Amino acid sequence: MARDLRAAEGFYGAVFGWEFRPTRLGEEFSVAFLDGAPVAGIGALARRLAVAVAWTPYFAVDNADAAAARIRERSATVAVGPLSFGTGRAALAADRDGAAFGIWEGRVIPDWSVGRDKAPAWLELRTRDAFDAAIFYAEVLDWACERPGCCEVAYEDDHVVLRHAGDAVARLTGGAVEAAPDPQIRPRWHVHFYVPDTEAAIQTATRLGGSVVPPVEGYDDGTGVTLRDPDGGLFTVTTREPG
Repeated sequence: MARDLRAAEGFYGAVFGWEFRPTRLGEEFSVAFLDGAPVAGIGALARRLAVAVAWTPYFAVDNADAAAARIRERSATVAVGPLSFGTGRAALAADRDGAAFGIWEGRVIPDWSVGRDKAPAWLELRTRDAFDAAIFYAEVLDWACERPGCCEVAYEDDHVVLRHAGDAVARLTGGAVEAAPDPQIRPRWHVHFYVPDTEAAIQTATRLGGSVVPPVEGYDDGTGVTLRDPDGGLFTVTTREPG
């Protein structure tokens, strides 16, 4: 979620080498591609909706209305939607600890994936209780179900790790404090992007108005460096898989 689409495209295009294409969602949206593979979407709605610039993961669901109902049933929040967008329907929600995430019902661009050799590398949920969060998302998003292609959930090195088709795609880490002044410590989803050269990405980001964010004890494990874009959006650059 950005304030200015062209400015965001210029920054992330330089840092990651992304190319951008328009979408059916309108002039305020674009999809980023790396070597022909779709990796992320940018929507210039932060200013209009009066929300912070941030990266938010969207999880595919079979039925957005049913998923939204499951979210509300578990005392979490559906802030927007489900609404029709282009080829599908989407909703923006927050889990019980306030971490924002989205759900998407509809056509997905072929080869859209996480955890392979393109960005995004993986997702990290920093939350109060990782096991409680894992149960919430499993119930809402059908993690660890019996259907083919379902995500697998495992406990590894004090983290809850989500795998899809053998690839680590997300990690849930406990200990975040809801009232913490630092957004890195509050419950939130954090996106890690692959880069071939971490130092080169850092230099490009800082040259274009971004900044390096100090490591947070208990969350930063040396697999990447967290950056802040010129509008305050947090993301991590990495060359390694989680754990």
